[in-house]
Amino acid sequence: MRLLPWEYGVRNLFRRPVRSALTLAALTTVVLLVFVVVAFIRGLERSLAISGDPSVVLVYSLGAEENVENSSIPGRTPDLLAASVEGIQEHFGTSCVSPELYLGTRVSVGESREAALGLVRGVTTAAPLVRGRVRMIEGRWPGPGEVLVGRLAPAKLGCRAEELAVGHFVRFEDQPWRISGRFVADGSAFESELWCRLPDFQQALKRQDLSLVALKLAPGTTSSELALFTKSRTDLELQALGETAYYASLQKHYQPVRMLAWLVVALVSGAGVFAGLNMMYGAVAGRIREVATLQAIGFRRHAVLVSLIQEATLLAMAGSLIAGAVALVALNGLAVRFTMGAFALRVDAVALLVGCGTGLALGVVGAIPPAVKALRLPVAESLKAV
Repeated sequence: MRLLPWEYGVRNLFRRPVRSALTLAALTTVVLLVFVVVAFIRGLERSLAISGDPSVVLVYSLGAEENVENSSIPGRTPDLLAASVEGIQEHFGTSCVSPELYLGTRVSVGESREAALGLVRGVTTAAPLVRGRVRMIEGRWPGPGEVLVGRLAPAKLGCRAEELAVGHFVRFEDQPWRISGRFVADGSAFESELWCRLPDFQQALKRQDLSLVALKLAPGTTSSELALFTKSRTDLELQALGETAYYASLQKHYQPVRMLAWLVVALVSGAGVFAGLNMMYGAVAGRIREVATLQAIGFRRHAVLVSLIQEATLLAMAGSLIAGAVALVALNGLAVRFTMGAFALRVDAVALLVGCGTGLALGVVGAIPPAVKALRLPVAESLKAV
């Protein structure tokens, strides 16, 4: 089969610059929407996947299930665990046991801004020994009445990063807290939190209990002895769960959200296919005489069909490349607020593959039906078309 020259399809795109530009803009918009949704899914999955540490075990209330915010355990639990459980890792003679009080509360930033729901974690100096991904990038460890701010906390609180600079103040639990420093945690869920001293947070809440105790086990140690302790001390009503298993359960909890997001990808792609069909019908309808002329001078219908698909595919892939570049520059790493805190959108290899694959499908699938319809018309009748 003799095909039309490759240059013929390329030149056709520039013969109708306005129509080609409008089609390119529409295809770019559709693919960019796909990138947004896929980046959301990949960012959520990555945030939950990297938050867990295989060597860390969480001990919290038996009735709290996946919500450690609802957990309440006695304040003496860390000492009981350190004295009763072997295999806890030590660092320069200090046991890696982190008592923590974790709560969602209203946080005010600035004078005029409305309070937003923030995540506050009361910790001790043992927390960095257990939370190995947490690294301070500015300031110092909080003193009395001070807090550390995670990198994604501004997104969670709906404010600018400059408003949470070191030395500024936030307000929660009816008292001001000075920001003493900022930290990162490799994109994990901790980055959307505010950390303060545990005694200060307990005093502000008028509570003496804890939400959880995080323990770091020594290499080669299993959590079997810890699980045995929680089962034997029924009076404490505790449960022990590996941190990776805990965040894996959160992934299952958010499974409906992820499924809904993939459904949105399918709907956007479907809408894009129909939009592409509409545009291609309009484009081919104005070229009926051209298509008939090509057949009259000896090109078979299959050759003309391939040329039309080539034009649509070139436009679609150009739109995919533009959308991919915009997504990498403007979307990748953009922080968004979510129920679990905040996380960064992630335009990775999977997102690029899905986005560009959708663009390719739009070009190929969108071009075939209108092209087939035009080629089915009799040549003599098509040559008379206006």
